[in-house]
Amino acid sequence: MKRWFAETSANPLLSPFLSLFLLQFSDKNFTISKMKNETVAVRLGTNTHQYKIEIGHDTLNNCGDWVKSSLPENTKKIIIASNRKIFRLYGAMVQTSLEKSGYEVFVWLMKDGEKHKNLRSLENALGFFSSNTLSRTDSVVALGGGVVGDLAGFAAAIYQRGIAFLQIPTTFLAMIDSSVGGKTAVNSGFGKNLIGAFHQPNGVLIDISTLKTLPKRELIAGFCEAVKQGAISDEKLFNQTAEFLREYPLNNFKNFYSDEKFVSALKKLIAAQVSFKAEIVQQDERENSGRSDVKSRKILNFGHTLAHALEKVTDYKYFKHGEAVGYGILFAAELSKTLDICDGNEVKLLNDVIHRVGKLPDTKNISLEEVVKAFKFDKKTVGKSLQWILLEGIGKPKIYTDKDIPNSAILKTLKKVLHSRN
Repeated sequence: MKRWFAETSANPLLSPFLSLFLLQFSDKNFTISKMKNETVAVRLGTNTHQYKIEIGHDTLNNCGDWVKSSLPENTKKIIIASNRKIFRLYGAMVQTSLEKSGYEVFVWLMKDGEKHKNLRSLENALGFFSSNTLSRTDSVVALGGGVVGDLAGFAAAIYQRGIAFLQIPTTFLAMIDSSVGGKTAVNSGFGKNLIGAFHQPNGVLIDISTLKTLPKRELIAGFCEAVKQGAISDEKLFNQTAEFLREYPLNNFKNFYSDEKFVSALKKLIAAQVSFKAEIVQQDERENSGRSDVKSRKILNFGHTLAHALEKVTDYKYFKHGEAVGYGILFAAELSKTLDICDGNEVKLLNDVIHRVGKLPDTKNISLEEVVKAFKFDKKTVGKSLQWILLEGIGKPKIYTDKDIPNSAILKTLKKVLHSRN
């Protein structure tokens, strides 16, 4: 086809007819799907582990080729870990592509929702690995959102002391956050993500077409995380995120896919978000407890102290993770203003962008006392001191200990954000 086009278009007599043909019969979606992928390289330590994050459009059909390029040649078996909803949408496509690439494929499906990211589901996954005699040279492909990725990654981390795994995130939140960086975990009565391991993937494949089927709440959750990363990165990423939300409101998100400009802007935004997180992870892969500088991985927890507390006190059933992060951003920014750390105009700007993302769940009936109690389960506690990530301005995160923050300021800010905003 490419050769035919090159030879025919060179003839000036045929060019007008060719233009008419292309105008009438070209498939715009086909054109968009052939747009160049964005690629982000992740290099860890002394380059002992490195992988690529591929960001494209309509790429799941050929994911088998990507898997072969990401895994050792001696890999024979692959388990697709997913949930019923996601597998119904994309599972057959992924499984067919993997089988065409020569892999023996097995499918393990977990229940949907954060509340099922627990030790029972983990044990079920490990049992499935064992019953299908997965070996050290085999692999797991996580197909789904952050819950699937976290649990499948943790199972891969501890099965036979670690096997390879790949991430195919299908939610915006998982694309820009949980699929990048190697944090894997489950929730428990101790708190969110307190049982887990660092286990880097062998590769990440992001197909933005999966976002077309995403419910609005999931989009809101993901873009709250994008705003968070923009706020702690720099004005460029923050403005890029805010401008995208201004130009492409989430209410009409899936209808923009026929616009090549939108597809390009979405891929570039995801690549910019991923690049920022990858840069942090490369410099502080395991979140060194002794670091408190602006390149510490701890800054990625901006907004997460309150977020994790909200999820815990509602038994992981009420909030999408990103929705809780949205409240966490508002709280951390407002607390920064209360402590005279951050200018009020910057806090207002952050509030305006979160408002542009969409409406968050009501919080007026959540007990502030229970939220404060839940803070003690936060994994950012070092020694006996909880570390807070606050803002001195857009792109200027700073780590403080709870010794620097009066309890009265925390309670006052919680009341304003959770009870007065709704």
